[in-house]
Amino acid sequence: MNSEKLKVKSTDNQSLSDQVEGRNSVLELLESNRDINKIFVAKGEKHGSINKILSIAKEKRIVIVEADRQKLNQMSESNNHQGVIAIVPPYDYCEVEDILDYANSKNEHPFILILDGIEDPHNLGSIIRTAETAGVHGIIIPKRRACGVNSTVTKVAAGAVEHMKIARVNNINDTIKYLKENDIWICGTDMDAKRYYYEEDFKGAIAIIIGSEGFGMSRLVKENCDFLVKIPMKGKITSLNASVSAGIVMYEVVEQRG
Repeated sequence: MNSEKLKVKSTDNQSLSDQVEGRNSVLELLESNRDINKIFVAKGEKHGSINKILSIAKEKRIVIVEADRQKLNQMSESNNHQGVIAIVPPYDYCEVEDILDYANSKNEHPFILILDGIEDPHNLGSIIRTAETAGVHGIIIPKRRACGVNSTVTKVAAGAVEHMKIARVNNINDTIKYLKENDIWICGTDMDAKRYYYEEDFKGAIAIIIGSEGFGMSRLVKENCDFLVKIPMKGKITSLNASVSAGIVMYEVVEQRG
C-alpha cells in the first residue's frame, strides 16, 4: 500500500473532557484501556451491575463519587444514565492511516465505512455498533456538519466505541483520493444507482459511503465514488434509515467474504 502519510489529519478534540453514560457502556469502558477521570454513581445504587462497576473501578483506583440522582440527571446528555456516569478524556480519534495499518496487521482487505454527514447521534451509535460486529476495520467521519462521538453515541453503541477505530477528517473528498491511492474501491449508496448492492463484488479492499439522513451523499462525494449501489424498495416509502442502510450493505460484505 502507499506509505505516504495522509495529509488530511483527524481533527483535534475541542473539549477537555467527555462522559460515558449507562451501565453497559461504563462496564465496556472499564474493560478497555481508555483513561477514566472519575465515575459518578447515584447514591443508593449498590446492586446488580453497579456492584461490578464499583469493584472494577476500585481495583483500578479510579475516583468514585456518590451523588444525588438529581445531580446525575442534570449532568446526563443521553437522559438515560442508569445511575452511573464516567468522566473521561475526549474521544481519541485515530488517523485514516491507522485504519489501513490495522487491516494490514490482520492480513485482511481493508473494510472501511465513510459517513458523509450523519448528524443524528442515535444513527451514528447504531452504525458503530453494527460496524464492530461486522468486522469493519474503521469508520471515517467529517469534522463539519456531522455528529462526533459523544455520550449519546457511546451509549447507543453499547460499548462498541471502545473497540472501533474512528477517524475524523477535514475533507472527505481528499480522504477518498488517499484511499484510492491505496488501492481501495469506493462504493457509494444511492437510491438512483443502476445496480443493487448484492450485484457487486465486495471481496476486495472496499470503503462504503453512507450519506446523510434525508440528503444522501454530497454531489462531489458521489462523483468521486468508483461505483454506486442501491437497496431494493418494495413499499411506498422510498428511503431507509441511515443506520439500517449501512447495516444491510455491511452484512453483504460479511456474507461475500465468508
